[in-house]
Parts: sequence; structure tokens; C-alpha cells
Amino acid sequence: MRLVFTSLILTALLCAQPAAERAKPDPGDPWQSPTFSGLRLRAIGPALMSGRIVSIAVHPRHKATWYAGVASGGVWKTTNAGTTWTPVFQNEGSYSVGQVVIDPKNPDTVWVGSGESNNQRSVGYGDGVYRSDDGGKSWRNLGLKSSEHIGRIVIDPRDSNVVYVAAVGPLWSSGGDRGLYKTTDGGKSWKKILDISPNTGATDVAIDPNNPDIVLAAAHQRRRHVWSQIHGGPESALYRSTDAGATFNKVRIASGELGRIGLAFSPAQRGLVYARVEAAEGNGGVFASTDSGASWERRDSYQGLPMYYANIHPDPNVADRVYLMDVAVRVSDDGGRTWRQVGERAKHVDNHYYWIDPADSDHILAGCDGGLYESWDRGKLWRFISNLSVTQFYNVDVDNASPIYNVYGGTQDNSTLGGPSRTRGVQGATNNDWFIVTGGDGFVARIDPSNPDIVYAESQYGGIVRLNRRTSERTSIKPVEGKGEPPLRFNWESPFIISPHSPSRLYFGANRLFRSDDRGSSWTPVSPDLTRQIDRDKLPIMGRIWPPEALLKHASTSTYGNITALSESRKKEGLIWAGTDDGNIQVTEDGGKTWRLIDRFPTLPETKPYGVYVQRLAAGKHDANTVYALFDNHKNGDYKPYILKSTDLGRTWVSISSNLPENGPALSIAEDHVNPNLLFAGTEFGLFFTADGGKKWIRLRSNLPTIPVRDLAIQERENDLVLATFGRGFYVLDNYSPLRAVSTATFDKPAEIFPVKTATLFIPETGKSRGSQGENLWMAENPPFGATFTYWLKETLQTAKQRRIAATKPETTDYPSPSQLTAEADEEPPQVLLTISGPDGKAVKRLTGPTSRGIHRVTWNLRGPAASAATGGRNPFAGDSPEAQNLSSGGPFVAPGTYKVSLSKRAGGVTTPLGAEASFTVEADPALTPTQEDRKAREEFITRALGLQRKVTGALEAANAARTELAAMRRALLDSPADAKLLDDAAALDKGLTAILRKLRGDETLRGLESGRPSSIQSRINSAASGIRNSTGAPTGTQRLNYQIAAEEFAAEQPRLRALLDGLRKLKLQLDAAGVPYTAGRYQ
Repeated sequence: MRLVFTSLILTALLCAQPAAERAKPDPGDPWQSPTFSGLRLRAIGPALMSGRIVSIAVHPRHKATWYAGVASGGVWKTTNAGTTWTPVFQNEGSYSVGQVVIDPKNPDTVWVGSGESNNQRSVGYGDGVYRSDDGGKSWRNLGLKSSEHIGRIVIDPRDSNVVYVAAVGPLWSSGGDRGLYKTTDGGKSWKKILDISPNTGATDVAIDPNNPDIVLAAAHQRRRHVWSQIHGGPESALYRSTDAGATFNKVRIASGELGRIGLAFSPAQRGLVYARVEAAEGNGGVFASTDSGASWERRDSYQGLPMYYANIHPDPNVADRVYLMDVAVRVSDDGGRTWRQVGERAKHVDNHYYWIDPADSDHILAGCDGGLYESWDRGKLWRFISNLSVTQFYNVDVDNASPIYNVYGGTQDNSTLGGPSRTRGVQGATNNDWFIVTGGDGFVARIDPSNPDIVYAESQYGGIVRLNRRTSERTSIKPVEGKGEPPLRFNWESPFIISPHSPSRLYFGANRLFRSDDRGSSWTPVSPDLTRQIDRDKLPIMGRIWPPEALLKHASTSTYGNITALSESRKKEGLIWAGTDDGNIQVTEDGGKTWRLIDRFPTLPETKPYGVYVQRLAAGKHDANTVYALFDNHKNGDYKPYILKSTDLGRTWVSISSNLPENGPALSIAEDHVNPNLLFAGTEFGLFFTADGGKKWIRLRSNLPTIPVRDLAIQERENDLVLATFGRGFYVLDNYSPLRAVSTATFDKPAEIFPVKTATLFIPETGKSRGSQGENLWMAENPPFGATFTYWLKETLQTAKQRRIAATKPETTDYPSPSQLTAEADEEPPQVLLTISGPDGKAVKRLTGPTSRGIHRVTWNLRGPAASAATGGRNPFAGDSPEAQNLSSGGPFVAPGTYKVSLSKRAGGVTTPLGAEASFTVEADPALTPTQEDRKAREEFITRALGLQRKVTGALEAANAARTELAAMRRALLDSPADAKLLDDAAALDKGLTAILRKLRGDETLRGLESGRPSSIQSRINSAASGIRNSTGAPTGTQRLNYQIAAEEFAAEQPRLRALLDGLRKLKLQLDAAGVPYTAGRYQ
């Protein structure tokens, strides 16, 4: 059979963002994302277990430059073999990667096929092909936007403009950009060269490296839905072209219905190509061809699970050595006839991709569900790349531990993890601060609100455990059906909650709801089957009913008909909401004695006989009659967000999805515990909030990449919003409370400071408390230490020059006058000033902030001013990060108490107040226990010590400056016929200044001679003043002694210095009278 296809697709080179995100913001409307860019989200990782790596590309000449394609975490680049990484594909229209490829001729050109091609439950979809021509710094979307999943990109070695793309097409529906595509102009246009049907795409493509006109393409028919999957069919096949894709012939490779096929030519032998074939009735396995795919020989019957592991990798140097991706990688040394496991000791299983060094076959990079690994002995030993934070979290919960709360969440194939939300130092949490609660695929985690040591976590299909962190006891508490009862049906991600009315009461969802009043030790069913009890074998897939023999029918899917969402009202005990995968919502108002079915919802599509998957339920925190319901229909190919709200116990519903982008389902929701109109929503592509109950949503994206936000948790004590992202770990929006206060009235004001959160004064660790473990040590980001001020600025502060340029139009003929240009040059830049005053009303500190329109944040480190710019400058022992230097700069910590902050602007040399001031509290860390007498003694000592330190610093500066002037004057005298006595006078002054400097700062000639130097005035006062900077108690005896000696000695040296400086002034007059050439400092 010969297939010829000529359809041409012209690519519109548009930004990959969805239309709702591409719309140009109205500069006059403050209710938009740019306004809130100052509310930065903080990444806390971890990288302990990393995430699924599906593609690896290595620079052909610079072997330390790697690109890692993450299933749902974008593309990451390293230029130092994994020591450090940069995310280079994180703000595009998709987060999911099918493959990343480097052009071998032009290695700065990188191609990315978006949309993972592994057909599993939680797979992200893409928006086409991307290309970068600058090594990942910038990207262009080149089309095929409805392909959704791309299996392979292959570049013709003869011509970099010729590229083949295997587009698998949508997984959840028919149609789309599906098939094999080719471009001959570098992606400007595409030609579909292999088109099978709306249900069948191309999952792989390979070209013969010795004759690139030979093209092999694997066609794959597959479909997934909530209730099932079919992973093969009569349209799956292998095709071959000998004319660069102009025509194709179907090639017989295995009998029966086929599934996914993986292809790879061997670089080590001409014409040798390997295929991994999935087929029904055991007809699949590993095949090989020695004539470039014209004919095939079955080498082995093992096929594994190509749904998830499809790649086969020949050794580039040994023709008979080939690797098969699998749970544990298999390797054959006889061309695929016999196999052994490579070995996964100390390495995560579930392997997806191998890169084998063409120059050294022992050197391998492996991408698996657990991240990226490197081996130098062909897999005997592995190095884990432990600084890629790309974990896929399904859920998140927080505890009430004090002073630092912990964050928990279940991950895709990387266990349930827990760790701190921050640390008490400049260095954030490392992987060693995180721990595993339970293994497997992790899902819901819940923490006893009365005891943070009691943690509940589950693995797939309801495998729930209770962990006592204090004793390390893990107890399995999964409910089971009673004797003679039908088996329970658990979702892959079974929901469970802790009742807000009793910390020992749990609710757990199978197809029935279970209740425990003893923390899961025993369970009682409190509902009948809450689902529609649909027979999934009678539901059509791809337009037909498939027999039980169909390839992988129902594989890797939950048994249909189970509870997927739970919520109990905190306002009314026993008011419980349950949602199911087949579209039911059921509610009980009496703890499960009676249930009311709700199965009709406005705005949802008709999907009979089943309904739309219930993704989340959230009972209102302020009103018992209120509930929020999120529906996810993406597994039917519908990617719209559906957020519904009811205020009458589910009897009527309204949509509050409003302006959310239509290409991403809503996955999570959280209602603020103070303001019922403040809601947060996580979607397939980011985080949104609304301040008006859902009438308008605004994206919060500062430091948050394009990524699914699968779950949200609010730590109510701290007013923190914690995000579980599916591919970039956890994020925290610290103290979101300003969003409660923002309103249209706020935006009408020229400026406003929002309420300030109480700041806790603790002693932060500013040194390298983690040691010097190298640049590859992964560390989470800590929030800024101190009091954080959030303010609104209506207008950007501009200089006269900036205003002139902004007002200039193309047709303008006016030119600024010389006086106007001079005035512009002399104008100081405008500033926003934040002035902090203490309990006595006196100014303590002044900070500067951003001057652009919008909401901004500035943090004060709770220190007063330093004695001088020199002593308040860079601390060489604090670390290089800005936060480390901020923590250590300035004077001593202020005392606890009530403070005020005021906002002003300085423009055109004039300072003008902006809005009302805000009061806030600085409270002492409860761990710090100085008495009131200690605090008073500290304050008195600080006043004296800083005063003396300023004087000593000033004296040093004056003495050094005087010596500098004298040096110039002595050089001038040598070139002058003036009286030689002036030289003697200058020398005498310099000698006196040198003696004073030795007293002030020590004898420089003795530095480094290991003979010891007497303590100088400067060293004593610096020791006294700096020694108390990082403490809150009374000064020590040594600090008092150092101050006393420094004060006495300085009192003796100060009049001598004044006399010498007076002598210097007189000498200057004498030089002027004698006509000595000018030197700096002598202008009269």
C-alpha cells in the first residue's frame, strides 16, 4: 500500500500563551496581573526525589551542556554537567515536554516537542513545537498547536531545515494535529506526510543516519477516558518511506493488533534498526532489521509496558548492545535475543530515556520517574542529580507546628514527602530537611491539627497509613468491605479528610464513605454506594464497544465509580459533601444517615450516561449553606475550567469561572478564612485569585512558571498560601493578607500601606550553617527576614526626562531647550521612602522601595543604622546571597515593641508624604529569654557603643584623609622652591598622624608576623558593638571591658588628633602663601 499526503499547514508565529493571556492589558485597569507582581511566590522544592525526566539532549561538542526535558516541568539546562541548572522553558504556553533535541550542526538551535507522549493517567498536554536559536534563552512556537502530545522530533543530518515531527495527537479525544509532519524551512510551514485517521497519530519516527531518505514511522491508535483506556487497535502500524516521506508503505512487523512502537537506528552498524513492539496476544516484543526496516526479525517476546516505557536505545559504539527502557532497564549484548537487568541499586526505577555518550559507552545519563542520574560504568553505579526540583505533587497540607510549620504532599511515583516551610537562617531547607512519610505514588496527606506528630498519608488506591513522627510508627489503616459485601472501589487518588470538629475523626472515600472516630484504627460505612454504578464495559471508546481482548483495556485506570472529592463544613458538624468520578455530588446534613443526590449542574456539558468528573469540593468557611465544586472534563477532551458555587446546600448553582482561561481545567480552590470573597484557584497552567467572589480572576505569576497547581492549602496562623504544583514542587505565597484589604477604593488612592504582619525577632543564622558543600547543594528559598511592608503606588515616579520621552509623539517637532536638558541632567532620580519610627516616635530606619505603579514589598531586617557605611557594608562571613548580606547589614537589632512605618516620595528634590502610616509590632522570639533589666542594659550599652564606634570611625577617616593630603603636599613641596622647613612640618604632622592611627587601628607593620599585636581602639570598640549585634540580652563582661578601654584610650587620642588636624589647616595656608602648586583639599 502506498500512502501519499500533501496537506500543508502554514504556521502563524504567535506567542504560545492562550488568547486570554495574550490580550494586551488595559493600562488603566489595576485589576490585572502586573499590578500584583510584587507578591512573589517562593519555591521550596524539594529536590529530594526530583521528577519524571522523559528526554535528554547533550551538546555534541561541549559535553557538560545538557538539556533535560521534564514530563511536567519544562526544560532545564546545565552547562557544568549538572552542578547547577537553569529552567529555560518555564513561561511558555505549555509546561509538558515530549522531547528536546539539539541540532547537531547548529547546537544553539534547540527543538522542543510539547506534550508528554507517555499515555498515563496524569499526563500534561502541549501546544505544539517550539524552537530556540539561542540555546534556550528565547523560544518561538512553530505550530502544530493541537497536537497535544509529541513523541519524537528528528532533524535531517544533511539539512537543519528539514525536520520530522511524530505528533501522537490528543489522548482524550479525536482529531487535532495528528500524524507525521515534515518541514523543509525550519518550521515556518508543515506538511502532513502521514495521515491515518482522527484516532491514530504518529508516536515515533526514525531516519536512517546513512541514508536519511529512509524514514520509519510508527502509527499508534489509542484513547483514554476516566473509565478506561484502549492502547492499540487495527490502525496501529509501522510505515516506511524511501523518498524522504513523499510516499509510505506499511511494513509487516508483528501479527495482530498493535499498540505503541519504539524505533531506533543503530549508529554502530549500517542498516541495523531496532523496534520495540506492543501487540495483543503476546505477539509483541523486540524486533530487529538489518535492511533499514524493509524486513524484520523477532528477537525476543518481552514487550514490557510501552504505554509508559517505549524507548529503545542502541549503544552508539557496539551494534549488538541495546537498552530497553522499563521499570528496571534491560540490556542485551546479542542484538536483543537475551536480556539482563542493568541494575537499579541506589537509583529510582521507571526509566524513560538513556543518553549514551558516543565517545564513551560507559558514560550514560538516565531519565526516570525519580529524576536524572549519571553513570560512568554502564549502570553499575549511579550519581543522582539532586538539584532538580521538578517533583509532581498531587496534594498539599500544612501542620500547625510552631514557630515553623511543615508542608506535606503526595507525589507521582515519589512517595509522600514532608518538610519545613522555611528555616531560621539565610540558608534554606536542603533535601536532608525533607523526609518520606510513606512510599509509592503519594496522594492525600493530612496532619492532625492538635498534634503535628500525627500524619496521615496514602499511596495509590486507598493505601492509607498513620505515621507517628515522634516514634516512627507507621500503621496501615485502609478500610475494607465487610464479610459478604462487594469489593470496594478506590480511586487512584482516594480522598480523605480530618473532621474540623474532632481531630480523631476521619472520613475516607471509596465508592462508599467511611468514618473513623479513633484515627483510622476502625471504620464504619456511613453511606451507600454514592456513584452511578455504570458498567464501563458498555461505554464506547473511539465510537465503538471494545472486547475484553482489546490491547491494555482498562489498564492503569481506576475501577470506575468511586468518590473523588470530600469536604465537611466547619460551620456545621455532619454536613458532608462527596463528589464522584462519574459526576455525582451527594450531601448529608446528619453525618451520613441520609444523603441527597445532586446530578444536574448548569454550564456543564451533557455527557450522559455519566457526568463530569468532580475534581474538588470545598465547603464554605463562613456559611454552612455554601459549597464550591470544581469539575474536570479534560478526560473527554474538554479543557474548560468549571467552578460552580451554591449558597443553598446545592439546590441551585452558579458558575464563577468567569474570565479564567478556557484552555486549562480548574484543579483546586481555597476560600480565605477571613474574607469570603477572596478565593484562590489553581488551574492547569497557574494560580489565580479573585477579590469579588469569582466575578473576575487575576493571575498571580511572580516567580511561578507555567505549571499545574493541583492543590492549595492555607496556613491560617501565618496567612500563607501553599501550592502543590505538578512538576515544580511546592510554592508559598507568604502572608497574602494584603489581598483582603485591596479594593477599588485602594486603587483610587495615590498610595497606601497595607496592614503589616507582626514581625518576630529571632536570631537568624547568617553564616554558612550547612557548610561549604559546593554549588550543587540544592537549597529552598527562605522568606525575607524581618518586617515586610506591602504598599500600593498608583503612578510610576518619573523624572522630567522620562515624562518628556513618554509624552513625545512621532509627529512632534519640538526640541527641548538647553536649559531644559540641563535641568533634566541635574535632577535626582525619584525615590519611594519608607520611614520606620520606634515606640518613642523617633525615626529608626529609612528604606527605599520600587517606584513603579503596582503593589510592592520591602522588608526591614529589624536592625537600626550602622555606625558608618563601612561597618554596615558587606559581611564577608555571611555568604554571597543578597538575603545573607541583608540579614547581616546594619546595626544591632531593635527592641521589641510597637513601631510605625510611613510612606513618602522624593521627587524633584522635594519629599512628600504618601497616605497614612501603619502601626505594627515587633515581638520577641519566645525562645529568647532576656529580662527587662537585660533589655534596658542592652539598649543603654548599644547607645554608648555605637556612639563611640561612630566617633572612632570618623577619627580613622579623618586621619587617613589627612595623611592622603599630606602625601600630596609633600610631593608638591619637593617640586617647589618654598622654604624647606615646610617639608619638616609636613613630615612631623605625618608622623603624628601615623602614631595616632597605630593607636586607633593597630600597628600595620606587625600584621601577619605571628608575633601578636596589641588590641587597638578600633578592634575593641568593634568587638564590643558587633558582639551585641546578634544578641538580645545584656552585654557581656568582655564587651563592657572592651568598651571601657576603648573609651579611655580614645579620650586620650582625640585631642591629639584635633591638634594635628589644626596643624594641617595652618600648613595649608603656609603652602598657599608660598605659592606651592595646588593639591587636593587646599582650595580657599
